[in-house]
Order: sequence, then structure tokens, then C-alpha cells
Amino acid sequence: MTKRPRRNFSGPEKAAIVRRHLVDKVPVSDLCDELGLQPTQIYTWQKQLFENGGLAFERPARSSKKTEDAKDRKIEALEAKIRQKNEVVSELLEEHVQLKKELGDL
Repeated sequence: MTKRPRRNFSGPEKAAIVRRHLVDKVPVSDLCDELGLQPTQIYTWQKQLFENGGLAFERPARSSKKTEDAKDRKIEALEAKIRQKNEVVSELLEEHVQLKKELGDL
């Protein structure tokens, strides 16, 4: 008995095969003979289609752009705050060094 090479069907190909069975009323046995598949494979694809079919009707998230812009503004604000703190720390260190020099510690 010779082994047939394994075939991989893409998602759109699987959907087209199941559509032919459901919409065009092509019997599963005819599809299996034509494509060299087992009937259980087509029924498995059909089950997956019905289980995950709701995803096709979900609306894409429209707020992703808004949340991304909000995140960008938040990042800019935090970076500005860090810059301001760095400037304050720098000034304080300069004053500290100056005082040490005046007191003769350095």
C-alpha cells in the first residue's frame, strides 16, 4: 500500500469545500472522491466553521486608535515629568557640590 503525500488545505480552501457541501448541495461523498479526503475531515471542518463562525460577525475594535493615542500622550507626559525631575536633581547636585567646595570638603 503506497502512502499518499499529506495535503494541507488553507483556511479559505477549507471554507470553499464546506460551502460547496452546504450551499451548492454537493454530497460529501462526491467531494471526498474529488479531493481524496475522508468524510470525517469535511465534517470536522464544518464543525469548526460553525463553532468559530461568530468571529466573522464581531466588530473590529474601533477604540484601538483612541487608546493608542491616549497611551502616546501618557508616555509623552511621563517623559516630560522625568526630564523635569532630572533637571531638578541636576540643579540640586550642582548646589550640593558648590556648598561642599565652599565648606572645603572637596
